[in-house]
Amino acid sequence: MAALFLKTLTLQTIKTENHCIRRCIGIYIMQKTQLSLIASAPRLSHLILAKAFSTEDTQDARKKKKKNDTGFSNIGRKISERIIRVFDEKGNDLGNMHRADVIRLMDERDLRLVKRNSSAEPPEFQLMTGTQIHEERLRLREREKTRPAPGPTLTKELTFSSNIGQHDLDTKSKQIQQWIEKKYKVQITIKKGKNVEEPENKVEEIFNQILQTMPGLATFSSSPQSVKGGKAVLCVLRPLSKKEEIAYRETQGTQKGDSLNKENGNGRESDVLHQ
Repeated sequence: MAALFLKTLTLQTIKTENHCIRRCIGIYIMQKTQLSLIASAPRLSHLILAKAFSTEDTQDARKKKKKNDTGFSNIGRKISERIIRVFDEKGNDLGNMHRADVIRLMDERDLRLVKRNSSAEPPEFQLMTGTQIHEERLRLREREKTRPAPGPTLTKELTFSSNIGQHDLDTKSKQIQQWIEKKYKVQITIKKGKNVEEPENKVEEIFNQILQTMPGLATFSSSPQSVKGGKAVLCVLRPLSKKEEIAYRETQGTQKGDSLNKENGNGRESDVLHQ
């Protein structure tokens, strides 16, 4: 009886120890798994951030390279193409040349090489002096300044009195012309003078005088009209379109031809009278 009780107690003790061992092993495995996940998480985020940073750098480099390709600059001796078409400093076509011959020509004449048309086949380059490159950069910079902002046509506004002096009117006419050349519309408001007797058509004459200072450049976008209860007159000037500019030049050419023919005719008539 005692032996049976001892055997049962022994089996129960072994069973309890096995349960404790399994529980301890399970806790240890869970803790190890959590630690491994925590340790690997920063590495994963680091890889993701590194990839994103690498992509941005690549895009920035491509944009920078594209911007440099479109710019006007001396490329030096870095000619990637083997055969290129070359123009000299006077614009004369030298034909297709090997890059080694181009470099030798640059050394002989002390010239720089500038990309002219990279999309041509073969690509076109031009030999230029340092002074020519400097002047061309200045010209491009000035053209960029005078280029109007993209988007809808902007309107400049100008207001003055009908009592304006001739000198001030000439100054304002020059300002209007500069805006017109930059492809702006110009809204002009002329206020009628107070307590001053002036002809009814004086304001219209001022508008016409301003327009006559810009032949072939501007025209009325809206004809002069009274505003502010008749106390002022407003009109809008706009640049001529390409079609209108061509028509104006053709008209001027026809008028010059007619005047020359008329002068020649008068000359022939005087010769006949003298005879």
